[in-house]
Amino acid sequence: MELITKQFRAALTKALAAAEKEGFSAVDVRAENLHKKLGGYTGTDHRMPICCEVMRQAMKPADRVVGSPASGQGANLTIRYRLPRQP
Repeated sequence: MELITKQFRAALTKALAAAEKEGFSAVDVRAENLHKKLGGYTGTDHRMPICCEVMRQAMKPADRVVGSPASGQGANLTIRYRLPRQP
């Protein structure tokens, strides 16, 4: 489980860095898209709860949830991350 968490963190970090490099002031990340980068989504062994948790843990005070399923964890979870990232 720890390996998949690290993989989601790395994929999210890469996506944020790419958007920052392009000069964006914010980027919306949807859980479905992030999960698809690692594969395994929509299979029976998907790791969507881990993906959503990693996304939420990466949030800073200026970031906002802009879309969320009723459960709070699912493919439609979308977070707007402000750029550049502050420590």
